[in-house]
Amino acid sequence: FKKSSTTHKQIKQTHQNPSFDKNQSREINMLSRAANTFIRKAPAVARTARTSAPMGSRFVGTLEEIPSAKTAWEKSCYFEMDFTIPEESHVFEAIQKFAAYDIGCLVTTDEDGKISGVISERDYISKMALLGRKSKETLVKEISTKSSNLMTATPHDSVDDCMEKMLSKDIRHLPLLDDDGHVVGMLSVKDLVKTMLQEKDETIKILSDFATGKGGHFGSD
Repeated sequence: FKKSSTTHKQIKQTHQNPSFDKNQSREINMLSRAANTFIRKAPAVARTARTSAPMGSRFVGTLEEIPSAKTAWEKSCYFEMDFTIPEESHVFEAIQKFAAYDIGCLVTTDEDGKISGVISERDYISKMALLGRKSKETLVKEISTKSSNLMTATPHDSVDDCMEKMLSKDIRHLPLLDDDGHVVGMLSVKDLVKTMLQEKDETIKILSDFATGKGGHFGSD
């Protein structure tokens, strides 16, 4: 329940803003107390809700759902898109794909169709100048990031874990591999940020319902 703690802190900071009138101040106080109560008693609430009304289970279940990489990918521009390119292709073909799909990274594949790395806009900008070559004369594999140095994730990883991986390697894209090592998706840092913001909004709504007596835990909507 770490994110709920962050929400509580944000609520307290908002309360310190003098532009709020008394009604708004009372509402903020209610949310603040609800957040504090929720954080302190959440384990007990979860145990009680699971063994009581179905509505209660729904309330706690909503809070316990952590967005996965699969959830973020299904909302990504990469979803249902061919984001691969053979490593023997010319860099110019990769640039054409970047422009056509408005994306910044492609998974490169070897002659067997298996992942061999990735090529990004950053690779093009930083490496082509050093090589002193033209994009129509340079192969993708000459400037791509090889799979041995590649950071990847699985569809089951949490959005938080994916973000940590990106930040640790200073990268903006993350290929998703299944249990057999096959590429099944691609995430951008923008996809993760959008999912995190949506999760934050949903958490605030749940806490608001908790404070006002709405929602499944109280047995009525």
